[in-house]
Amino acid sequence: MKIAVLGAGAWGSALAIAFSARAEVALWARSPALVAELQAQRANSRYLPGVALPEPVSVHADIAEAAAAADFIIVATPVAGLRPTLQALKQIQACAPAILVCKGFERATGLLPHRVAAEVLGQDYPCGLLTGPSFADEVARGLPTAVTLAAADEQSALAWVAALHTGRLRLYANDDMTGCAVGGAVKNVLAIASGICDGLQFGLNARAALITRGLAEISRLGERLGGRPLTFMGLAGMGDLILTCTGDLSRNRRVGLLLARGMSLDQAVGQLGHVAEGVGTAYEAARLAAELGVDMPITAAVAALLRGEVDTTSAVDQLLGRDPKLE
Repeated sequence: MKIAVLGAGAWGSALAIAFSARAEVALWARSPALVAELQAQRANSRYLPGVALPEPVSVHADIAEAAAAADFIIVATPVAGLRPTLQALKQIQACAPAILVCKGFERATGLLPHRVAAEVLGQDYPCGLLTGPSFADEVARGLPTAVTLAAADEQSALAWVAALHTGRLRLYANDDMTGCAVGGAVKNVLAIASGICDGLQFGLNARAALITRGLAEISRLGERLGGRPLTFMGLAGMGDLILTCTGDLSRNRRVGLLLARGMSLDQAVGQLGHVAEGVGTAYEAARLAAELGVDMPITAAVAALLRGEVDTTSAVDQLLGRDPKLE
């Protein structure tokens, strides 16, 4: 079996390492400099330091070469790079199932990743989502991880899980792509809120309340978009939310921590040095919630904070000052 992984950031590199245990893996990077580094050093010093690329992983600068004869194509670019990468796949007439691993809404269109794929590749192109509680560093190091692989139908999801499942990267099949995509997207917004909460030293009670009420926001939006309630109780919903809101490896939580220390958004993202998908997702999720009439106060507060409309203290005061209501 051959797997092409498109995108050599932390997550793409980690998945290339994980899947190399049972397949030949071709890792594609957009940057020629990164390709040269990976080929020469057999390690991704910027995005995944300290972890070597195994021999079954080849590195390519040509996307057609990487995707040639692939049984699966893992698209591991950020949301911002998803559409151009899919357009490149269409140009080379790729036909292998495309498994998307980015989490968020596309800016301007507000589309979830699988909706972008349907728009670019066509409604009938086989496409899936890999999502759930997973830090790239831990996956790369072979630590046990369980995630969801969602497809448009149960049969495809089960077949793909059987092909890609490994002992340390456990895959669970799901056919609720919308629910899985919403869970993976909005949890990043709530991770920023969790970082702010922790940075302001509000305590564990406050964090637990934020995670719980955040899950309610994910569920409301997800169900409004067609997702199933049970999805949000699983790995793609609650599992991913808990990890991202509490784990020190969470990029989005770190953005919140830096904002709580008084940094501007630009300063926080600059210090992070990686993409924090929760920033762009906050804007799109808040806009979408307003358009659909979905109550998402935490998401709205984070979006207002990131836009510079309120400071951290005002955002918290607004949330705490809301009228009490039934849970």
